[in-house]
Amino acid sequence: MSESSYKTSHTAIRKARRFAMQGLYEWLVTDRRFDIDGKLGWKDNAPHDIAARTRATNAMHTVHIGYYHEMMRDIPEQIEALDVLISQHLDREIDKLDTVEHAILLIGAYELQNRLEIPYKVVLDEAMKLNNHFGATDAHKLINAVLDKMAVELRAIEVEADSKANLRTSQKAAAKPVIKAATNADDNADIEGSADTAAIEGKSTASNKPRISANNATVKRNSASKATANSDFKASKKAIETDRTDADSKD
Repeated sequence: MSESSYKTSHTAIRKARRFAMQGLYEWLVTDRRFDIDGKLGWKDNAPHDIAARTRATNAMHTVHIGYYHEMMRDIPEQIEALDVLISQHLDREIDKLDTVEHAILLIGAYELQNRLEIPYKVVLDEAMKLNNHFGATDAHKLINAVLDKMAVELRAIEVEADSKANLRTSQKAAAKPVIKAATNADDNADIEGSADTAAIEGKSTASNKPRISANNATVKRNSASKATANSDFKASKKAIETDRTDADSKD
C-alpha cells in the first residue's frame, strides 16, 4: 500500500503523533542517550529503524503515515535547536525532564516552529492529549506552561490576533447589560416626561378622570323615581279631596 493511500484526517494525524511520541521516547532512551554520553559504539537504534519496526508490527492503515515519518525524521535531525527552544522556558535543566515529557515537548516545539498551518491552540491541545495518554498526572502543567510561552515567541502574530478577538468578544458581552439598562432608563424618562407634560397642559389622564361607580348611578336613578312617585301621589290626593268638596256642596 502506497503512502498516498493512508488516512490524512484529523484522527489519523493524532494517531501519527502518538506513534511518533512512542518512537521518540525509544530513541531518546537509546541512541540519543548514548550520543550524549559519548558511547557512539552502542548506537544501534536509529529513528528510521524504529519507524520501520513500528510499521511492521502495528496496523498503520488508520495513521497519517506521511506525517509520522516526517516527525521521526525531522525531530531527531533538529533535536539540538528544539532543545534550545524548550530550555528557554524551563525552570530546570532539560536533562532533568521526564523522557515522556521531553518527547511531547519536542513534538509541540516542532509543530509550533515548522507546521504553521496547524493553529497554535491545536498544538497545545494535542500535547495535552498526549500527556493524558502517556504522561504523569501533573505533567500537563509544565507542558502547557512551556508551549504557551513558546507560542508567544514563535506565533506572535497569531497569538496577538487571538487575544484581540477574545477582547472584542468580552467587550461585547460586557456592553449588552449596560445598553439594556440605558434603554430602560430612557423608557422610564419618557413615561415620566409624558405625565409631567400632561399635568402642565391640564390634560386629564386615565388616572385623573373621575370614576363613575355603578352603585352611584343606581342611587341617583332611585332618587329620581321616588320624586316622581311623590308628585303623582300628591296630585291624586288633591283630586280626591276636590271631588269630596263638590259632593258635599250638592247635598
